[in-house]
Amino acid sequence: MVKELIIDSTPDKGVTIALLQDKQLVELNKEQADNNFAVGDIYLGRIKKIMPGLNAAFVDVGYEKDAFLHYLDLGPQVQSLLKLTRIVKNGSYQEKLLNSLKLEKDIDKAGKISDILSRNLLLPVQIAKEPISTKGPRLSSDLSIAGRFVVLVPFSSAVSISKRIKGNAERNRLKKIVESIKPPNFGVIIRTVSEGKGVDELEKDLLDLISKWELFTRRLKSVEPAQKVLGEMDRASTILRDILTDEFAHIHVNDYALYEEVKSYVQEISPDLEKIVKLYKHKEPIFDHFGVEKQIKAAFGKTVNLQGGAYLVIEHTEALHVVDVNSGNRIASKENQEENALLVNKEAAKEIARQLRLRDMGGIVVIDFIDMHKPTNRKELYGFLKECMANDRAKHTILPPSKFGLVQITRQRVRPEMSVVTNEKCPACGGTGEIRSSIVLLDDIESNLSYILQEQNEKGVTLCVHPYIGAYIKSGLFSIRLKWFFKYGKWIKLNTVSSYHLTQFRFFNSKDEEIKL
Repeated sequence: MVKELIIDSTPDKGVTIALLQDKQLVELNKEQADNNFAVGDIYLGRIKKIMPGLNAAFVDVGYEKDAFLHYLDLGPQVQSLLKLTRIVKNGSYQEKLLNSLKLEKDIDKAGKISDILSRNLLLPVQIAKEPISTKGPRLSSDLSIAGRFVVLVPFSSAVSISKRIKGNAERNRLKKIVESIKPPNFGVIIRTVSEGKGVDELEKDLLDLISKWELFTRRLKSVEPAQKVLGEMDRASTILRDILTDEFAHIHVNDYALYEEVKSYVQEISPDLEKIVKLYKHKEPIFDHFGVEKQIKAAFGKTVNLQGGAYLVIEHTEALHVVDVNSGNRIASKENQEENALLVNKEAAKEIARQLRLRDMGGIVVIDFIDMHKPTNRKELYGFLKECMANDRAKHTILPPSKFGLVQITRQRVRPEMSVVTNEKCPACGGTGEIRSSIVLLDDIESNLSYILQEQNEKGVTLCVHPYIGAYIKSGLFSIRLKWFFKYGKWIKLNTVSSYHLTQFRFFNSKDEEIKL
C-alpha cells in the first residue's frame, strides 16, 4: 500500500491535508488559522459553575461558551494536579519535574465533583473534544503529552503498551527500556510505532516530552486564567507524528514556509524519509494536479456512487448518521439474488469505512444494508466491515446486524464533522433560478455590438456564443450576421463554445482579449 500526503495551504482557507492510499482519498483534514481550541491543547481553566445533577462542572477556557468537564474526566490524580497548580502559582515550587512532589491519593471513582472542585478554582485542563455545533469544548484534567513513540502521563508510575503490539518478547523489551529511562512520578504509554525501535529513539522522544512538561510548569506560574498554557502541534505535524511510516512515498506541500516546517519535522522524527517531502511549484492548484479535488466532489454529498452501479445515501441528523445501501441498476436473477446482495453489501462496507474516515463522522452511525437471508452471509459481511474499519484511528465499536438487518457503529467524535459543499452556483442564473428572457437575447447582443463598433470603434471583433445561438445567427441566405455587416460595415467573426450556457455571450478584440462591458 502506497501512501501520499498532499498539503494545500491558502491564506483564506487555511491548511487542508489529504491522505491518499494507492491514489484514493481516505482522509481529509482542515486546519483553520484561527482554531484556538484543538484537541490536546492545555488551558488554565477557571471553574464557573458546579452542576451536582450532572456530576460535572462548566469551565471558562476563553471560548464563547463554557467548556464541559465531567467527574469521570477529572483523572484519578486530580488532587495532585490541583496541589501542583497551587504551589506553582505561589512561587514556592522550584522543581522542573515531579521528583519531590508527594502525590495525593486517587479520587473515588464513584465520588461527587462538588467534593473536589469549587467555584473560581483554577485547574489546568486539556481539550478532549473540539467545539461542535452549539456546544463548547469538552475537557479532561487527566493530562497527557503525546510524542511519536510514547505518551507522557504526569502523576502516574504505570507503563502501558499498545494492544496492537502482540509479541510478548517485544512488549517486555519495550517496557524494560521505558522503565529504565522515565523520570519518577511520570507514567508512559508506549505507542504502536515504537515496535522495533531502540533505546536512543525512545529516549529522544521521551526527553522532548519532558522538556514540554518543563515548559508547561514555567508558563503555569505566569499565565492568566482562561489562557492557553501548552499548545498541541499544528494539524500537519500531528498527522505526520501519528501515521508517518515507511509506506509513505511522497509528501507534497504548495507553501514554502510550511514545506520547510514539514521537512524539518520529518527530519527530526524520521530522517530516512526527509527526501519524500517535496515543494509543489506548478501553476495548477495542487489538489487539481493530484486528482484530489475531483475525488472530494465525488465523495461528499448526499449520494455516493459505487463502481458496480450501486450507491449510498448518507443523511445526517443531530442525533445520528444514517447510511442506506441501494443496489441501483445492478440486476440479478432470482437464483443468485443472495450472492448479489452480499457482493453489493461488501462493496458498500468498504466505501462506508472510507466515508467515515473521510467525513470524520462521529457519534452513532446506522447502516441499512440490503437484506440477506443466510446467517453465514450476514456473519461474513460483519467480519468484512470490521476488517475495513481496522485502519480507522478513531475509537469505534461495531455491533452485529440486528433482526432488521441494521448495523450500528459508534465512532469517537473529537472535532466537527468534515463538510464540503459539492453543489455549485448555476452560472446562468447566479443561483436565483431565473434567467433573462431568451426572446430579447439577440437584442442584447446587437445593443452591445453597436456600442463596441460605433462608440469604441473596435476592429476585428469576435462574438462567442452557445452553438445553438451561433447556428441561428448564421442560418439563412440573409443571415443575422450578414445584416450586421450591411448595418455596421464590419464583418463579425463568430465562435461557438459548447461550455457556455444558452444565453451567455462574450466579445473579444483582435488581440483575443475579452471586451469588458
